Amino acid sequence: MKSTLRTGTALAVMLSMNGAALAQDMPTAVGAGEGAVSIVAWVGYIERGESDPTIDWVTDFEKATSCKVSVKTAATSDEMVTLMNNGGFDLVTASGDASLRLVAGKKVVPVNTDLIPSWKTVDERLANSPWYTVDGKHYGVPYQWGPNVLMYNTKVFPEAPKSWSVVFEEQNLPDGKTNAGRVQAYDGPIYIADAATYLMTKDPSLGIKDPYELNETQYAAVIELLKGQRKLVGRYWHDAAVQIDDFNTEGVVASGSWPYQVGALLYQDPPAPVGSTIPAEGATGWADTTMLAADAPHPNCAYMWMEHSLQAKVQGDVAYWFGSVPVVPAACKGNELLTDEGCAANGFDNFAAIKFWKTPTTQCATQGDQCVPYSRWVSDYIGVMGGQ
Repeated sequence: MKSTLRTGTALAVMLSMNGAALAQDMPTAVGAGEGAVSIVAWVGYIERGESDPTIDWVTDFEKATSCKVSVKTAATSDEMVTLMNNGGFDLVTASGDASLRLVAGKKVVPVNTDLIPSWKTVDERLANSPWYTVDGKHYGVPYQWGPNVLMYNTKVFPEAPKSWSVVFEEQNLPDGKTNAGRVQAYDGPIYIADAATYLMTKDPSLGIKDPYELNETQYAAVIELLKGQRKLVGRYWHDAAVQIDDFNTEGVVASGSWPYQVGALLYQDPPAPVGSTIPAEGATGWADTTMLAADAPHPNCAYMWMEHSLQAKVQGDVAYWFGSVPVVPAACKGNELLTDEGCAANGFDNFAAIKFWKTPTTQCATQGDQCVPYSRWVSDYIGVMGGQ
């Protein structure tokens, strides 16, 4: 796992200097398209009907703009940062644990929202979110958001598990068998926050207020929990397709997951016996932003795509396919795929309850300068997965 990060106080300093470091003139008009646009995206985010002919928000855009869309899928935020550091892309659908790293690294630039007419339709809860708004400048436009859910096998769990303990602590499951070797965990370092979220409720004496802001004592307890979980995990997943296959064929019965995998398993013929839930301890989640690369080779097509991405029809279709929540509330009404009940089912009203991904830094709101930075999360989680 590569780490191309700037963390801790260095990140904070760079962010505070971004006004000077990124003093690049924003465009005042969108010119003729360059014929192409390249996007780094999460799996399932940019579809052209190859998986299902009704799931296509690319073809019409290409016809209308003559901007040919190419997509490079990434499985983790660290992979997205690495790809953007290497250059050659126009846009990236970055989650909150990558977005400020990209700003600090000068890999993305502010966008002129006046050139994106549909900006005014964005959910007010997301219009100035701190994971992409710095010094009053918007480094992109919101795309989708949602929780990291607990996916489970309904034959093993007749009722939805009420706690994340089913993946963190050894125990007998309702089918009378242990969970050892039958659960999975995400292989990105940000998963440490999932364990911290569980411990916030399980052990209040630790005093964890924010799962991304951990002092040394809190962090040590979280890492110890994850080391214990290592004995239970059959596979650390990052490839959604592999996790889908594991639930189908490898006997996996519970794991943190994305709504995308849940939907894919239920959509197949015959549907898999799976369900999803947010346990009592709550959940981490992601709010993704379409960000413009500083050296975008096709900036005009990129602006056209950002406008297209905020269309209510596109937002509703993506939310239906991925199991996410649209950033444009108008998408919650009248979409044939999502349906009027889809936004509620996907968690539109759960925004305040989700602990959205963000990059841990040494300087933090709850601990002063005593937080464990992301560079430590990266190295220590590699050790956890390696059984060290």
